[in-house]
Amino acid sequence: MMRVAGDGERPSSGTPESAVADEAALANRSRLAWKEEQLRVWDLLQLFTPWVLLTISAAIYFAWVLPASGERFWHEGASVLGLVAASVLWVLLGHTLPLKRRTLRPVPAALFFVGLLTLCVTLMTYSEIFLVFTIAGFFHAYLLRPWPLGVLGVLATSVALNGSVMRVWADPTPDMLAEFLLIVTVQTAAIGVGILLTARSEPEERKREELVERLEAALHENAGLHAQLVAQARESGAQDERQRLAGEIHDTLAQGLAGIITQLQAAERSPSVQGETEEHVVRALRLARTSLTEARRSVEALAPQELGRAHLPDALRTLTARWSADHGISAQVEVTGTREPLSPAIEVSLFRVAQESLTNVARHAEASRVGVTLSYAGAEVLLDVRDDGRGFANGVGTGFGLTSMRQRIRGVGGHVEVQSAPGEGTSVSARVPAITAGGTGATEETDR
Repeated sequence: MMRVAGDGERPSSGTPESAVADEAALANRSRLAWKEEQLRVWDLLQLFTPWVLLTISAAIYFAWVLPASGERFWHEGASVLGLVAASVLWVLLGHTLPLKRRTLRPVPAALFFVGLLTLCVTLMTYSEIFLVFTIAGFFHAYLLRPWPLGVLGVLATSVALNGSVMRVWADPTPDMLAEFLLIVTVQTAAIGVGILLTARSEPEERKREELVERLEAALHENAGLHAQLVAQARESGAQDERQRLAGEIHDTLAQGLAGIITQLQAAERSPSVQGETEEHVVRALRLARTSLTEARRSVEALAPQELGRAHLPDALRTLTARWSADHGISAQVEVTGTREPLSPAIEVSLFRVAQESLTNVARHAEASRVGVTLSYAGAEVLLDVRDDGRGFANGVGTGFGLTSMRQRIRGVGGHVEVQSAPGEGTSVSARVPAITAGGTGATEETDR
Protein backbone atom coordinates (compact mmCIF):
# COMPACT_ATOMS: atom_id res chain seq x y z
CA MET A 1 0.00 0.00 0.00
CA MET A 2 1.42 3.36 -0.98
CA ARG A 3 2.33 5.72 1.87
CA VAL A 4 1.40 9.38 1.48
CA ALA A 5 3.63 12.02 3.02
CA GLY A 6 1.86 14.11 5.62
CA ASP A 7 2.14 17.79 6.27
CA GLY A 8 5.09 17.41 8.62
CA GLU A 9 7.03 15.02 6.39
CA ARG A 10 9.17 15.43 3.36
CA PRO A 11 8.75 12.77 0.67
CA SER A 12 11.85 10.62 0.46
CA SER A 13 13.50 9.84 -2.86
CA GLY A 14 13.96 6.23 -1.76
CA THR A 15 17.79 6.17 -1.65
CA PRO A 16 19.68 5.42 1.59
CA GLU A 17 21.51 8.74 1.32
CA SER A 18 18.26 10.72 1.14
CA ALA A 19 16.82 8.76 4.08
CA VAL A 20 19.87 9.57 6.18
CA ALA A 21 19.68 13.24 5.13
CA ASP A 22 15.98 13.40 6.04
CA GLU A 23 16.64 11.84 9.45
CA ALA A 24 19.53 14.25 10.09
CA ALA A 25 17.38 17.25 9.12
CA LEU A 26 14.56 16.05 11.38
CA ALA A 27 16.98 15.52 14.29
CA ASN A 28 18.46 18.98 13.77
CA ARG A 29 15.01 20.60 13.79
CA SER A 30 14.09 18.69 16.95
CA ARG A 31 17.31 19.78 18.65
CA LEU A 32 16.76 23.41 17.73
CA ALA A 33 13.16 23.27 18.93
CA TRP A 34 14.26 21.71 22.25
CA LYS A 35 16.92 24.37 22.80
CA GLU A 36 14.49 27.12 21.91
CA GLU A 37 12.05 25.74 24.48
CA GLN A 38 14.84 25.65 27.08
CA LEU A 39 15.66 29.30 26.43
CA ARG A 40 12.00 30.24 26.74
CA VAL A 41 11.65 28.43 30.09
CA TRP A 42 14.87 29.98 31.39
CA ASP A 43 13.69 33.46 30.41
CA LEU A 44 10.43 32.92 32.30
CA LEU A 45 12.33 31.70 35.37
CA GLN A 46 14.57 34.76 35.27
CA LEU A 47 11.54 37.03 34.96
CA PHE A 48 9.19 35.60 37.60
CA THR A 49 11.45 33.97 40.21
CA PRO A 50 12.15 37.16 42.26
CA TRP A 51 8.41 37.90 42.43
CA VAL A 52 7.48 34.39 43.47
CA LEU A 53 10.16 34.23 46.17
CA LEU A 54 9.35 37.70 47.54
CA THR A 55 5.64 36.89 47.62
CA ILE A 56 6.22 33.61 49.48
CA SER A 57 8.56 35.26 52.03
CA ALA A 58 6.26 38.22 52.71
CA ALA A 59 3.13 36.05 52.94
CA ILE A 60 4.69 33.62 55.45
CA TYR A 61 6.14 36.48 57.50
CA PHE A 62 2.91 38.46 57.85
CA ALA A 63 0.62 35.42 58.13
CA TRP A 64 2.67 33.30 60.52
CA VAL A 65 6.06 34.58 61.69
CA LEU A 66 4.95 38.02 62.90
CA PRO A 67 1.83 36.79 64.78
CA ALA A 68 3.83 33.91 66.34
CA SER A 69 6.54 36.26 67.59
CA GLY A 70 4.07 38.28 69.64
CA GLU A 71 5.37 41.53 68.17
CA ARG A 72 2.94 44.23 67.20
CA PHE A 73 2.66 45.38 63.62
CA TRP A 74 3.97 48.75 64.60
CA HIS A 75 7.00 49.23 64.54
CA GLU A 76 8.57 45.95 63.32
CA GLY A 77 5.81 44.92 60.88
CA ALA A 78 5.66 48.39 59.37
CA SER A 79 9.43 48.38 58.83
CA VAL A 80 9.30 45.02 57.10
CA LEU A 81 6.37 46.18 54.97
CA GLY A 82 8.38 49.25 53.92
CA LEU A 83 11.35 47.05 52.99
CA VAL A 84 9.06 44.72 51.01
CA ALA A 85 7.59 47.73 49.14
CA ALA A 86 11.11 48.98 48.39
CA SER A 87 12.03 45.50 47.14
CA VAL A 88 8.99 45.49 44.84
CA LEU A 89 10.00 48.81 43.27
CA TRP A 90 13.65 47.73 43.03
CA VAL A 91 12.83 44.45 41.29
CA LEU A 92 10.32 46.12 38.95
CA LEU A 93 12.56 48.99 37.83
CA GLY A 94 15.91 47.23 37.91
CA HIS A 95 14.99 43.73 36.78
CA THR A 96 11.54 43.04 35.31
CA LEU A 97 11.12 46.03 32.97
CA PRO A 98 14.69 45.88 31.56
CA LEU A 99 14.33 42.14 30.95
CA LYS A 100 11.01 42.51 29.15
CA ARG A 101 12.34 45.38 27.06
CA ARG A 102 15.71 43.63 26.53
CA THR A 103 17.53 46.74 27.77
CA LEU A 104 19.39 45.21 30.72
CA ARG A 105 23.05 46.30 30.56
CA PRO A 106 26.07 45.03 32.57
CA VAL A 107 26.57 48.09 34.83
CA PRO A 108 22.86 48.56 35.76
CA ALA A 109 22.62 44.78 36.31
CA ALA A 110 25.55 44.90 38.78
CA LEU A 111 24.06 47.90 40.62
CA PHE A 112 20.70 46.12 40.85
CA PHE A 113 22.40 43.02 42.26
CA VAL A 114 24.15 45.03 45.00
CA GLY A 115 20.87 46.73 45.95
CA LEU A 116 18.98 43.43 45.88
CA LEU A 117 21.49 41.72 48.16
CA THR A 118 21.41 44.69 50.55
CA LEU A 119 17.60 44.49 50.80
CA CYS A 120 17.75 40.72 51.33
CA VAL A 121 20.33 40.99 54.15
CA THR A 122 18.30 43.75 55.80
CA LEU A 123 15.08 41.73 55.61
CA MET A 124 16.87 38.67 57.05
CA THR A 125 17.77 40.71 60.13
CA TYR A 126 14.03 40.84 60.87
CA SER A 127 13.28 37.22 59.98
CA GLU A 128 15.14 34.25 58.55
CA ILE A 129 12.13 33.48 56.34
CA PHE A 130 13.42 36.12 53.90
CA LEU A 131 16.30 33.82 53.01
CA VAL A 132 13.77 32.43 50.50
CA PHE A 133 13.80 35.82 48.78
CA THR A 134 17.62 35.88 48.96
CA ILE A 135 17.74 32.83 46.66
CA ALA A 136 16.75 35.25 43.84
CA GLY A 137 20.37 36.47 43.97
CA PHE A 138 21.53 33.16 42.44
CA PHE A 139 19.21 33.65 39.46
CA HIS A 140 20.24 37.25 38.91
CA ALA A 141 23.93 36.28 39.06
CA TYR A 142 23.40 34.55 35.70
CA LEU A 143 22.64 37.98 34.19
CA LEU A 144 25.91 39.57 35.34
CA ARG A 145 28.57 40.07 32.67
CA PRO A 146 31.36 39.17 32.29
CA TRP A 147 30.98 35.68 33.73
CA PRO A 148 33.59 36.11 36.56
CA LEU A 149 31.35 38.86 37.92
CA GLY A 150 28.47 36.36 37.86
CA VAL A 151 30.53 33.84 39.86
CA LEU A 152 31.37 36.62 42.32
CA GLY A 153 27.64 37.34 42.61
CA VAL A 154 26.98 33.67 43.44
CA LEU A 155 29.69 33.83 46.10
CA ALA A 156 28.21 36.98 47.66
CA THR A 157 24.71 35.47 47.67
CA SER A 158 25.98 32.24 49.23
CA VAL A 159 27.86 34.14 51.96
CA ALA A 160 24.81 36.28 52.80
CA LEU A 161 22.41 33.32 52.75
CA ASN A 162 24.49 30.82 54.74
CA GLY A 163 25.93 33.43 57.09
CA SER A 164 22.43 34.40 58.15
CA VAL A 165 21.22 30.80 58.52
CA MET A 166 24.28 29.60 60.47
CA ARG A 167 24.65 32.85 62.46
CA VAL A 168 28.36 32.83 61.72
CA TRP A 169 28.79 36.50 62.54
CA ALA A 170 27.24 36.27 66.00
CA ASP A 171 29.43 33.59 67.66
CA PRO A 172 31.90 32.05 65.22
CA THR A 173 33.74 28.85 66.15
CA PRO A 174 36.42 27.00 64.16
CA ASP A 175 34.05 24.14 63.33
CA MET A 176 31.30 26.52 62.30
CA LEU A 177 33.65 28.56 60.14
CA ALA A 178 34.99 25.41 58.46
CA GLU A 179 31.48 24.16 57.76
CA PHE A 180 30.49 27.62 56.50
CA LEU A 181 33.47 27.85 54.16
CA LEU A 182 32.85 24.33 52.84
CA ILE A 183 29.18 25.02 52.10
CA VAL A 184 29.93 28.37 50.45
CA THR A 185 32.73 26.84 48.34
CA VAL A 186 30.67 23.89 47.13
CA GLN A 187 27.62 26.05 46.47
CA THR A 188 29.61 28.67 44.57
CA ALA A 189 31.43 26.04 42.51
CA ALA A 190 28.23 24.18 41.63
CA ILE A 191 26.28 27.26 40.55
CA GLY A 192 29.36 29.00 39.09
CA VAL A 193 29.94 26.11 36.66
CA GLY A 194 26.41 26.68 35.36
CA ILE A 195 27.19 30.37 34.86
CA LEU A 196 30.38 29.52 32.98
CA LEU A 197 28.61 27.07 30.68
CA THR A 198 25.73 29.48 30.11
CA ALA A 199 28.12 32.32 29.30
CA ARG A 200 29.68 30.18 26.58
CA SER A 201 26.56 28.66 25.03
CA GLU A 202 23.76 31.17 25.56
CA PRO A 203 25.08 33.91 23.20
CA GLU A 204 25.27 31.39 20.37
CA GLU A 205 21.78 30.13 21.14
CA ARG A 206 20.46 33.69 21.26
CA LYS A 207 22.09 34.48 17.92
CA ARG A 208 20.66 31.31 16.43
CA GLU A 209 17.22 32.20 17.73
CA GLU A 210 17.46 35.70 16.24
CA LEU A 211 18.68 34.20 12.96
CA VAL A 212 15.72 31.81 12.88
CA GLU A 213 13.35 34.72 13.52
CA ARG A 214 14.93 36.72 10.70
CA LEU A 215 14.76 33.73 8.38
CA GLU A 216 11.08 33.23 9.20
CA ALA A 217 10.43 36.91 8.53
CA ALA A 218 12.35 36.65 5.24
CA LEU A 219 10.40 33.54 4.25
CA HIS A 220 7.13 35.30 5.03
CA GLU A 221 8.22 38.30 2.97
CA ASN A 222 9.37 36.03 0.13
CA ALA A 223 6.02 34.25 0.19
CA GLY A 224 4.28 37.59 -0.28
CA LEU A 225 6.64 38.58 -3.08
CA HIS A 226 6.15 35.17 -4.72
CA ALA A 227 2.38 35.60 -4.66
CA GLN A 228 2.78 39.07 -6.14
CA LEU A 229 5.10 37.79 -8.88
CA VAL A 230 2.70 34.95 -9.69
CA ALA A 231 -0.15 37.45 -10.06
CA GLN A 232 2.00 39.72 -12.25
CA ALA A 233 3.16 36.76 -14.35
CA ARG A 234 -0.45 35.66 -14.81
CA GLU A 235 -1.46 39.15 -15.93
CA SER A 236 1.59 39.40 -18.20
CA GLY A 237 0.85 35.99 -19.68
CA ALA A 238 -2.75 36.96 -20.38
CA GLN A 239 -1.58 40.23 -21.96
CA ASP A 240 1.02 38.41 -24.08
CA GLU A 241 -1.61 35.90 -25.21
CA ARG A 242 -4.02 38.68 -26.17
CA GLN A 243 -1.24 40.40 -28.06
CA ARG A 244 -0.28 37.17 -29.81
CA LEU A 245 -3.85 36.46 -30.87
CA ALA A 246 -4.28 40.04 -32.08
CA GLY A 247 -1.15 39.72 -34.20
CA GLU A 248 -2.17 36.32 -35.53
CA ILE A 249 -5.67 37.57 -36.41
CA HIS A 250 -4.15 40.55 -38.19
CA ASP A 251 -1.63 38.41 -40.05
CA THR A 252 -4.09 35.69 -41.08
CA LEU A 253 -7.80 36.47 -40.92
CA ALA A 254 -7.58 40.20 -41.62
CA GLN A 255 -5.17 39.75 -44.53
CA GLY A 256 -7.14 36.79 -45.89
CA LEU A 257 -10.43 38.69 -45.72
CA ALA A 258 -8.82 41.68 -47.43
CA GLY A 259 -7.58 39.41 -50.23
CA ILE A 260 -11.02 37.79 -50.58
CA ILE A 261 -12.68 41.21 -50.86
CA THR A 262 -10.13 42.25 -53.49
CA GLN A 263 -10.75 39.14 -55.59
CA LEU A 264 -14.55 39.41 -55.29
CA GLN A 265 -14.42 43.09 -56.25
CA ALA A 266 -12.32 42.15 -59.28
CA ALA A 267 -14.85 39.45 -60.20
CA GLU A 268 -17.67 41.98 -59.82
CA ARG A 269 -15.92 44.44 -62.12
CA SER A 270 -15.55 41.86 -64.92
CA PRO A 271 -18.90 40.00 -65.16
CA SER A 272 -18.72 39.77 -68.94
CA VAL A 273 -15.46 37.84 -69.04
CA GLN A 274 -16.42 34.34 -67.89
CA GLY A 275 -12.93 32.92 -67.43
CA GLU A 276 -11.59 35.94 -65.55
CA THR A 277 -14.58 35.99 -63.17
CA GLU A 278 -14.16 32.31 -62.34
CA GLU A 279 -10.43 32.83 -61.77
CA HIS A 280 -11.11 35.58 -59.22
CA VAL A 281 -13.72 33.42 -57.46
CA VAL A 282 -11.29 30.49 -57.33
CA ARG A 283 -8.65 32.75 -55.79
CA ALA A 284 -11.16 34.05 -53.25
CA LEU A 285 -12.11 30.49 -52.27
CA ARG A 286 -8.45 29.54 -51.94
CA LEU A 287 -7.82 32.56 -49.74
CA ALA A 288 -10.84 31.68 -47.57
CA ARG A 289 -9.63 28.12 -47.07
CA THR A 290 -6.09 29.29 -46.34
CA SER A 291 -7.34 31.90 -43.86
CA LEU A 292 -9.49 29.30 -42.09
CA THR A 293 -6.51 26.94 -41.81
CA GLU A 294 -4.28 29.72 -40.51
CA ALA A 295 -6.91 30.76 -37.98
CA ARG A 296 -7.03 27.22 -36.61
CA ARG A 297 -3.23 27.07 -36.46
CA SER A 298 -3.13 30.42 -34.63
CA VAL A 299 -5.56 29.16 -32.00
CA GLU A 300 -3.36 26.10 -31.53
CA ALA A 301 -0.24 28.35 -31.45
CA LEU A 302 1.31 26.53 -34.44
CA ALA A 303 3.66 27.89 -37.08
CA PRO A 304 2.25 29.18 -40.39
CA GLN A 305 1.25 26.50 -42.88
CA GLU A 306 4.15 27.27 -45.22
CA LEU A 307 6.69 26.82 -42.40
CA GLY A 308 5.06 23.56 -41.40
CA ARG A 309 6.24 21.98 -44.66
CA ALA A 310 9.60 23.75 -45.24
CA HIS A 311 12.22 26.03 -43.73
CA LEU A 312 12.17 29.79 -44.04
CA PRO A 313 13.73 30.28 -47.52
CA ASP A 314 11.33 27.85 -49.22
CA ALA A 315 8.38 29.19 -47.21
CA LEU A 316 9.21 32.73 -48.38
CA ARG A 317 9.36 31.54 -52.01
CA THR A 318 5.96 29.84 -51.67
CA LEU A 319 4.44 32.90 -50.01
CA THR A 320 5.88 35.35 -52.54
CA ALA A 321 4.93 33.25 -55.57
CA ARG A 322 1.32 32.91 -54.39
CA TRP A 323 1.13 36.60 -53.50
CA SER A 324 2.51 37.59 -56.91
CA ALA A 325 -0.03 35.38 -58.70
CA ASP A 326 -2.93 36.73 -56.64
CA HIS A 327 -2.10 40.39 -57.12
CA GLY A 328 -0.41 40.41 -60.50
CA ILE A 329 2.74 42.10 -59.19
CA SER A 330 6.21 40.89 -60.10
CA ALA A 331 8.06 39.59 -57.05
CA GLN A 332 11.46 37.93 -56.65
CA VAL A 333 13.09 36.17 -53.68
CA GLU A 334 16.84 36.17 -53.14
CA VAL A 335 18.68 34.17 -50.46
CA THR A 336 22.33 34.96 -49.70
CA GLY A 337 24.90 33.55 -47.30
CA THR A 338 25.10 30.17 -45.64
CA ARG A 339 21.59 28.88 -45.02
CA GLU A 340 20.94 27.62 -41.47
CA PRO A 341 17.81 26.13 -39.90
CA LEU A 342 16.80 28.83 -37.42
CA SER A 343 14.82 28.67 -34.23
CA PRO A 344 11.08 28.24 -34.96
CA ALA A 345 10.26 31.48 -33.14
CA ILE A 346 12.69 33.43 -35.33
CA GLU A 347 11.50 31.81 -38.57
CA VAL A 348 7.85 32.52 -37.70
CA SER A 349 8.66 36.16 -36.85
CA LEU A 350 10.56 36.76 -40.11
CA PHE A 351 7.84 35.01 -42.10
CA ARG A 352 5.15 37.22 -40.55
CA VAL A 353 7.23 40.31 -41.34
CA ALA A 354 7.41 39.29 -45.00
CA GLN A 355 3.70 38.47 -45.01
CA GLU A 356 2.73 41.81 -43.49
CA SER A 357 5.08 43.74 -45.79
CA LEU A 358 3.64 42.09 -48.91
CA THR A 359 0.10 42.76 -47.69
CA ASN A 360 0.92 46.44 -47.22
CA VAL A 361 2.41 46.60 -50.70
CA ALA A 362 -0.80 45.15 -52.19
CA ARG A 363 -3.00 47.55 -50.23
CA HIS A 364 -1.15 50.82 -50.39
CA ALA A 365 1.98 50.86 -52.55
CA GLU A 366 0.60 50.58 -56.11
CA ALA A 367 3.96 48.96 -56.94
CA SER A 368 4.99 47.08 -60.08
CA ARG A 369 7.93 45.16 -58.58
CA VAL A 370 8.81 43.74 -55.18
CA GLY A 371 12.09 42.23 -54.01
CA VAL A 372 12.42 39.96 -50.98
CA THR A 373 15.99 39.31 -49.76
CA LEU A 374 16.92 36.89 -46.98
CA SER A 375 20.57 37.23 -45.90
CA TYR A 376 22.41 34.86 -43.56
CA ALA A 377 25.20 37.08 -42.23
CA GLY A 378 26.98 34.97 -39.64
CA ALA A 379 25.65 35.99 -36.22
CA GLU A 380 22.61 37.72 -37.74
CA VAL A 381 19.87 37.12 -40.27
CA LEU A 382 18.44 39.98 -42.30
CA LEU A 383 15.16 40.17 -44.19
CA ASP A 384 14.51 43.02 -46.63
CA VAL A 385 11.25 43.65 -48.50
CA ARG A 386 11.50 46.49 -51.04
CA ASP A 387 8.97 47.83 -53.50
CA ASP A 388 8.95 50.59 -56.15
CA GLY A 389 5.56 51.95 -55.11
CA ARG A 390 4.43 55.41 -54.15
CA GLY A 391 5.91 55.30 -50.63
CA PHE A 392 4.81 57.51 -47.77
CA ALA A 393 6.06 60.37 -45.65
CA ASN A 394 7.76 59.92 -42.28
CA GLY A 395 5.28 59.33 -39.43
CA VAL A 396 2.53 57.91 -41.63
CA GLY A 397 3.41 54.21 -41.30
CA THR A 398 2.30 53.71 -37.69
CA GLY A 399 -0.63 51.30 -38.10
CA PHE A 400 -1.26 48.10 -36.19
CA GLY A 401 0.54 46.01 -38.82
CA LEU A 402 3.86 47.83 -38.42
CA THR A 403 3.46 47.93 -34.64
CA SER A 404 2.78 44.19 -34.51
CA MET A 405 5.75 43.60 -36.81
CA ARG A 406 8.10 45.52 -34.52
CA GLN A 407 6.78 43.73 -31.44
CA ARG A 408 7.32 40.33 -33.02
CA ILE A 409 10.91 41.07 -33.99
CA ARG A 410 11.66 42.75 -30.66
CA GLY A 411 10.36 39.61 -28.94
CA VAL A 412 13.14 37.52 -30.52
CA GLY A 413 15.88 40.05 -29.83
CA GLY A 414 15.89 41.92 -33.15
CA HIS A 415 14.67 45.21 -34.56
CA VAL A 416 12.86 46.54 -37.65
CA GLU A 417 13.62 49.60 -39.76
CA VAL A 418 11.14 51.08 -42.24
CA GLN A 419 12.44 53.54 -44.82
CA SER A 420 10.19 55.31 -47.27
CA ALA A 421 9.63 58.57 -49.05
CA PRO A 422 6.82 59.77 -51.31
CA GLY A 423 7.39 58.43 -54.83
CA GLU A 424 10.49 56.42 -53.89
CA GLY A 425 9.01 53.14 -52.68
CA THR A 426 9.33 51.50 -49.29
CA SER A 427 11.94 49.25 -47.68
CA VAL A 428 11.23 47.11 -44.61
CA SER A 429 14.38 45.64 -42.99
CA ALA A 430 14.32 43.17 -40.10
CA ARG A 431 17.50 42.12 -38.30
CA VAL A 432 17.48 39.19 -35.82
CA PRO A 433 20.15 37.03 -34.12
CA ALA A 434 20.97 33.79 -35.97
CA ILE A 435 19.87 31.33 -33.27
CA THR A 436 19.86 27.86 -34.77
CA ALA A 437 17.32 25.13 -34.07
CA GLY A 438 18.80 22.41 -31.85
CA GLY A 439 22.38 23.02 -33.01
CA THR A 440 21.86 21.38 -36.41
CA GLY A 441 24.51 21.88 -39.03
CA ALA A 442 24.33 24.55 -41.70
CA THR A 443 23.73 23.71 -45.31
CA GLU A 444 25.69 25.86 -47.67
CA GLU A 445 23.46 27.20 -50.38
CA THR A 446 23.86 30.47 -52.20
CA ASP A 447 20.92 31.42 -54.35
CA ARG A 448 21.50 34.42 -56.51
